[in-house]
Amino acid sequence: QKNASRPSVKMIELKLSQGAKPGHGGILPAAKNSEEIAAIRGVHPHTDVLSPPGHSAFRSAEELMYFIQRLRELSDGKPVGFKLCVGVKQEFIDICHAMIKTGIEPDFITVDGGEGGTGAAPVEFSNSIGMPMRDGLAFVYDTLTGFDLKKHIKLIASGKIISAFHMIRAYALGADLCNSARAMMLAVGCIQALKCNTNTCPVGVATQDKSLMKGLNVPDKAQRVANFHEQTVKSFVEMIAASGLSHPDDINRSHINRRVSSQKVATYSQLYPEVAVGQYLSSIQNLN
Repeated sequence: QKNASRPSVKMIELKLSQGAKPGHGGILPAAKNSEEIAAIRGVHPHTDVLSPPGHSAFRSAEELMYFIQRLRELSDGKPVGFKLCVGVKQEFIDICHAMIKTGIEPDFITVDGGEGGTGAAPVEFSNSIGMPMRDGLAFVYDTLTGFDLKKHIKLIASGKIISAFHMIRAYALGADLCNSARAMMLAVGCIQALKCNTNTCPVGVATQDKSLMKGLNVPDKAQRVANFHEQTVKSFVEMIAASGLSHPDDINRSHINRRVSSQKVATYSQLYPEVAVGQYLSSIQNLN
């Protein structure tokens, strides 16, 4: 409650899973756990900090909804949502059932892709586990629409969002906004050395070693990130205009083409047929 009341905190995201390492918790090695970081995180410095892959505050979809409501109350009404990389589809369907049963809905849902990347994750996990972002995003959007829940919830796409077209593609599948981590890391100087967890990042981005941190020129890199962000958004607007559209909300699945074989191109509307609003509500009635 104390941290959530800070004016710098604008929203609360509850992480169920991360695309780079679904099923794994976060690992802060002792070498990177400096006095400053330990004070911020409320842990003992110079020790390994292992975040468990599961939450202790809830054990079911319904308990998740009640916890979201508690976070909302303790933060004095700030937006609260959750992030996940879709694995078993039925689990997300169960969450939708819980929303309807409890009457509690998150303000937003962040859909991460199984192709999420970090040098601190086991390679087999980052490469092989979790639904790809486009498929996961389309599924979550369609499921929320089918249960007539989407109108209350914003969808955030997260997973290799680097270019303006990547943003448009995500919008077409139902995203309301996009998170971009990898692109901004590259803009700040990351060379994907995959040493994030070793404290030996050669460009000074993911390290607390002061001798290596000197390699990161903050004023210069900050301007590079700002330039990249500005130009990417500009390109996004130009591509929308070139498509004959006047607003991002006008983008739909029929606007995106994808080659599916050497002789066939299909639109997203063909590959991801949309679900009618409330189409799945009959399944709830049948369960009752």
